Amino acid sequence: MSLFLSTYVNKVDKKGRVSVPSLFRAALETQKFQGIVVFRSYKHPALEAFGLDRMAQLSQSLDKNFNLFSDTQDDLAASIFADAQQLGFDGEGRITLPDDIAAHAGITESACFVGRGATFQIWAPDTFKQHQTAARARVQQGNVSIALHASEVGQ
Repeated sequence: MSLFLSTYVNKVDKKGRVSVPSLFRAALETQKFQGIVVFRSYKHPALEAFGLDRMAQLSQSLDKNFNLFSDTQDDLAASIFADAQQLGFDGEGRITLPDDIAAHAGITESACFVGRGATFQIWAPDTFKQHQTAARARVQQGNVSIALHASEVGQ
């Protein structure tokens, strides 16, 4: 499984190209498609970014957990798969962000790549900084913790 950690800010050039962090590209090198899949987040002014393998898992989960043609399945498919775009890496490890996708996240001059474990997001840097500050406050106020189970940490 690919694992995406840390936060990186990279410049976006005038053609809309941005370098995907090298550690993120390395996490994806075992998949056949050398690139990422992005779609507009339906929760945040950000882009959700996955490897193609993770998108296949998401598709299987959607099929398994929702009845085909149910309103929920239809809404999620329209929000995720209909919106998703495969963006291949160029020779320098860059992707080209389509204008409509970049506009959703307010990405203009810089893009902030945010590791989320099995996936990552792409934000406008200032917007992410505000989001992270608010998220940290919610976690602290809720006294949130995570229980690790032996089978999940690979004894």
